[in-house]
Amino acid sequence: MLAVQFVIVLLAIYVGARLGGIAIGFAGGLGVLVLTTVCQINPGNIPFDVIQIIMSVIAAIAAMQVAGGMDYLVSLAAKLLRKHPKYITFLAPVVTYVMTIFAGTGHTAFSTMPVIAEVAKGQGIRPSRPLSIAVVASQIAITASPISAAVVFTAGILEPVGVSYLALLGICIPTTFVAVMLTAVVSNFLGSELKDDPVYKDRLAKGLVSNTKVADIVIKPGAKLSVLLFLLGIVAVMLYATAISKSVGLIENPILGRDHAIVVFMLSIATAICVFCKIDTNEILNASTFKSGMSACVCVLGVAWLGDTFVQAHINEIKEFSGSLLQEHSWMLAIILFFAATLLYSQAATAKALLPAALALGVTPVGVVASFAAVSALFVLPTYPTLLAAVQMDDTGSTRIGKYVFNHSFLVPGVIAIALSVLFGFIVGNMVL
Repeated sequence: MLAVQFVIVLLAIYVGARLGGIAIGFAGGLGVLVLTTVCQINPGNIPFDVIQIIMSVIAAIAAMQVAGGMDYLVSLAAKLLRKHPKYITFLAPVVTYVMTIFAGTGHTAFSTMPVIAEVAKGQGIRPSRPLSIAVVASQIAITASPISAAVVFTAGILEPVGVSYLALLGICIPTTFVAVMLTAVVSNFLGSELKDDPVYKDRLAKGLVSNTKVADIVIKPGAKLSVLLFLLGIVAVMLYATAISKSVGLIENPILGRDHAIVVFMLSIATAICVFCKIDTNEILNASTFKSGMSACVCVLGVAWLGDTFVQAHINEIKEFSGSLLQEHSWMLAIILFFAATLLYSQAATAKALLPAALALGVTPVGVVASFAAVSALFVLPTYPTLLAAVQMDDTGSTRIGKYVFNHSFLVPGVIAIALSVLFGFIVGNMVL
């Protein structure tokens, strides 16, 4: 029955991936329905803790976007990229990495992709080089963002075993950033030069390559203030999470736990942006970040619930089969997380579905922290929104999906970046923890 139920899980995820977008969450719910009614196993835990964090953070980001804050950040990024165009392959991932850490969502990369493609073309640089590593950086940075649901959840399960919220960030931020930048060096040599690319030559001859410059963004009056308010919210979250941690213990017996505190702080910041930046709150529902964030909530709801239902039903068999193996070779957790993230399409959903089980199986805290970056393997299947957007925005055709599906522009940079992040995670983790 275990094999049959595992096939059901895979089929549900496959159906969702084929339908695309929010449908992977729908299909996750369908999988739970089949497992519970046909296979007669108890439903797992619905990941409300992760969902409430995503919803509250996205609400604040959407309010900031309506106030013009996202446009302001993109304008700063565009100035940096245009000022140093020769270094676009190295600056592009820095921009998307920092914006993701700041916002807690990789969807912020959408806004910078047109500028990245424009600057690369202007320098005769193959756009696939900066675009591919920029997309990968935006995904990996989720595991280093103080307000991402994946980080907050992972910090919550690691604190009882001696790894604090700040310790997790202190390891993940430098290791993932260095890994991304080293991968950018490799990316700078991937693929032929743009002038020698036959696809580019063909598109250029047909007049399909545009030379139009991306228009400058008009900054709204309340844009800078909204960014400042959001930044204050992040600082407040970090200070409070640190104050209530067992290692610091500034606040004993806190009324608000870390999860609830993030929700309260983010909703409060969203309120402050609405009041002081004088925005039309009806526009928030139509903001692109709000739509993508709510879609992510449904995906996490269905997929993480499906994963937890299967894992909890067979936790004893899983322990018997892989417990000793993972205890002796904790790096194998990274491989499991890598392939799981490929199917689950969410860092938070992957962490929620597998990390508690990994700790229960005896994986060391260092092993969990080091392997955490592997939950960002959302680039393997070329159907993730930011990946598809990068392909569509590169009219030179250099950023493309090959005929064999997996031979696309993002696979090599993504695998290298995650492998380096995990390697550095083990090195630093063993030194710090």
